[in-house]
Amino acid sequence: MSNILVTGGCGFIGSNFIIHFLNNNPNKSIINVDALTYAGDVLNLFEISDNSRYIFEKGDICNRDFIDQLFSKYDIRDVIHLAAESHVDNSITNPDAFMQTNIMGTFNLLDVAKKYWMISAGNYKEEYINSRFHHVSTDEVYGTLGEKGLFHETTAYAPNSPYSASKASSDFIVRSYHHTYGMNVVTTNCSNNYGPKQHDEKLIPVIIRKALSGENIPIYGNGKNIRDWLYVLDHCKGIELAFKKGISGETYNIGGRNERTNIYIAEKICEILDQKVPLNSGKSYAEQISYVTDRAGHDFRYAIDATKIENDLGWKADENFETGIELTVDWYLNKYKSILETV
Repeated sequence: MSNILVTGGCGFIGSNFIIHFLNNNPNKSIINVDALTYAGDVLNLFEISDNSRYIFEKGDICNRDFIDQLFSKYDIRDVIHLAAESHVDNSITNPDAFMQTNIMGTFNLLDVAKKYWMISAGNYKEEYINSRFHHVSTDEVYGTLGEKGLFHETTAYAPNSPYSASKASSDFIVRSYHHTYGMNVVTTNCSNNYGPKQHDEKLIPVIIRKALSGENIPIYGNGKNIRDWLYVLDHCKGIELAFKKGISGETYNIGGRNERTNIYIAEKICEILDQKVPLNSGKSYAEQISYVTDRAGHDFRYAIDATKIENDLGWKADENFETGIELTVDWYLNKYKSILETV
């Protein structure tokens, strides 16, 4: 039994990953560290709250002493680093928190892991010879695409928001610890995740909640910005594969091959809601869609080429957008059942 430190495990992707990983790896234990900011909720992990292989530690990855103590207390053998400030709008109004958590927090984790696992550059302590640091990042580090083309692992970085700039910085720090110290690292960059347990501030939960509440459904600009959507459990499977089988120092892009415009997303969700919880008025939820002023620096299109992880590690997405969004809407309908009572 070896202990893996997962950061940000009470968040959307982290909680889905921990449950998936524990179910599939009976010889591993997870130490979940989360600061429980607005995006983290211990209830996201209620299914495993009594699992003896799961331990939760509340704390901030920016606190170096706290991280040091965790490594010593639990003899951490691997790190899967998901903790991050991730809401782009918030990064525009309060970039400081993003620089601290995403850059300095990542540095703290890497440097403590190096100190704990390694004797010198390129020289691991014998008992940590297989220890790995897996950094989970985003496709937003690549900037924006025009109407054609895909992001590849070799695409030049061109971040356009404080959030994506902070994530790009953290990616480079991870890379530097591999090339300078020989640390066993792997990085994954994912496209837009969706699915159960996503925070209410994100696009898909907002659309569902606003629709059910009878409010305007806000869509930025003309609604034609495009994202490549990835069902969260498919992403978790990709993280697990890259963690176990990825080549040290390599980056793997994980994308769902599901490019959709924001307005398509809104209209599709409204169509599903029309079928599952029709309005008494007979109207469509789509009539609540409204366009709002676009946010500053809003990237036009993201799309990932996942060929490398598909060919090299055997990953593939099990859900397309149409199957995944149905599962997602069903989960949120259960979550927002109090709103349903008033529909």
